[in-house]
Amino acid sequence: MMNNKPLAEIGDLVSEIDTPALVVDLDALEDNVAKIASELGDTGTKLRAHSKSHKCPAIARLQIAAGAVGICCQKISEAEAMVEGGIEDILVSNQIVGRQKLDRLASLCRRADIKVCVDNAGNIDDIDAAAAHAGVTIPVLVEIDVGARRCGVLPGQEALVLATKIAAAEHLTFGGLQAYQGKAQHLRGFEERRQAIDSAAELTRQTVELLKSNGLSCQIVGGGGTGTYVFEAGSGVFNEIQAGSYIFMDADYGLNKDDKDQPISDFKNSLFVLATVMSCSVPAQAVLDAGLKAFSVDSGLPSLVDIPGVEFVGASDEHGVLSIPSTSNGPGYGEKIRLIPGHCDPSVNLHSWIIGIRNDVVECLWPISAQGALT
Repeated sequence: MMNNKPLAEIGDLVSEIDTPALVVDLDALEDNVAKIASELGDTGTKLRAHSKSHKCPAIARLQIAAGAVGICCQKISEAEAMVEGGIEDILVSNQIVGRQKLDRLASLCRRADIKVCVDNAGNIDDIDAAAAHAGVTIPVLVEIDVGARRCGVLPGQEALVLATKIAAAEHLTFGGLQAYQGKAQHLRGFEERRQAIDSAAELTRQTVELLKSNGLSCQIVGGGGTGTYVFEAGSGVFNEIQAGSYIFMDADYGLNKDDKDQPISDFKNSLFVLATVMSCSVPAQAVLDAGLKAFSVDSGLPSLVDIPGVEFVGASDEHGVLSIPSTSNGPGYGEKIRLIPGHCDPSVNLHSWIIGIRNDVVECLWPISAQGALT
């Protein structure tokens, strides 16, 4: 039987947490929430925080309390978990296809303000039919491809055709544009990222103006992420920013450079996988009880916290291997260490609970309600 109990109790010391566990430094997380709220407040651009990073209604509520207008989700099942957790304003920043999913989308619109994106005329017809069946009206955004080459129609005329079709549908309203440049988020150079978003913003600006000249106004012009949000917010085009990873950060985002060609320091690492040294039988090596089932390696291996000279060098299903040079004092048997995941989003999805710590004491236990939300 699957055990979904948290691996700690409130009041435990970090040393008492069972492992592998997903741990959040609450001071760092709260600083990240406050920082982006302050920075965007100066621009007039709103934050619609992306919940795919944390999948946790408790964190979404913190973001909204700090000024976010709502959240983004990528899947209907994520949105369902967020509505159950009390979130009332959600943009599904993705295409939703298939009768079963669209029926769930329409049903959810009875309980919260749910918006969705499209890049296909047939999808508009299908959403309209689902909305009619449920007796609801659904706001729909047109996604445009501003450089990511994933989803979205071409900016300009193709977007106008879809927007016009949405506006004419009996059970839909035109909600605006989705213009996310995902590839730009991890361009390492500051100038590279700026140029990519300058291009995306100009394509978006032209499309907004074309729509306006045809009587279609955009309530939402959304996009941006942790790697580029300062550029979208400063463009004068976007009115909602969809950053998500800023809440936690990860090892991959730590490779991005600022305008002085130094590692970015906008946000703090708040998310860690806590692991225990389970074996030291091989010289110059330690083995952890956390491997591929505890963190994602699609963006590289995790980084170690405050253990100079020691390197994380390999992972299998249940094990992580540390290389310990003779000049370093590596962790010993039974010692607990913190790992910074290479990619926070899929790493969070591997866990059922977030353990919030402050001053090395467990302060809260947050269920990851949208864990495994794939549909």
